[in-house]
Amino acid sequence: MNLIALPGVYAPQDDTDLLADALHDEAVPPGAEVLDICTGTGALALAAARLGARVTAVDISWRAVISTRLNARLAGLPVRVVRGNLLAPLAGRSFDLILSNPPYVPALSPTVPERGAARAWDAGHDGRLLLSRICREAPPLLRPGGVLLIVHSALSDAQATVVELRAQGLKAAVADRRFIPFGPVLHSRRAWLAEQGLIDDDETMEELVVIRAERPV
Repeated sequence: MNLIALPGVYAPQDDTDLLADALHDEAVPPGAEVLDICTGTGALALAAARLGARVTAVDISWRAVISTRLNARLAGLPVRVVRGNLLAPLAGRSFDLILSNPPYVPALSPTVPERGAARAWDAGHDGRLLLSRICREAPPLLRPGGVLLIVHSALSDAQATVVELRAQGLKAAVADRRFIPFGPVLHSRRAWLAEQGLIDDDETMEELVVIRAERPV
């Protein structure tokens, strides 16, 4: 279905598709408790709901919350949508599966934007301001045998994600990869990315990765 994306809300792209494929590979059982962090339009939350999961979606953006609520209503799918800063509104909850397509693009600013479209993708100099928080805060919400799936660019260090999740006691590894042409955001900062040593001067392709982490039973 065509999803509503209010201004400033991240519209589904290749990273969304890659994570949706990983979601379907999990064979989520009906009734599983699923959390979608940084839900945006709710594309992944809706995909999980279509599998029969009981889905909670969270985003810091009110426009994303409204977009997801509208999309869930139009699809006739039961998705609980809450506004909050990553895991803050979910204390005391536990989940069988956690999904996240957070902001992860390395940016000139060392901080996350407080407003504007760039809040949907910029994540500090190394692109890890939100990724590292998710790696710390999401594992305690996983039930035994629960799985965390995160998608992000290889520019923001896939191995660091694996290491941080293993430090939380999870079994973690890169589960999938996909190469795509640079989009407008990376094209606009190619010179800076090259200066940081993150890409070669003539590089035009970005590698996306899905990290899969599982809490031992």
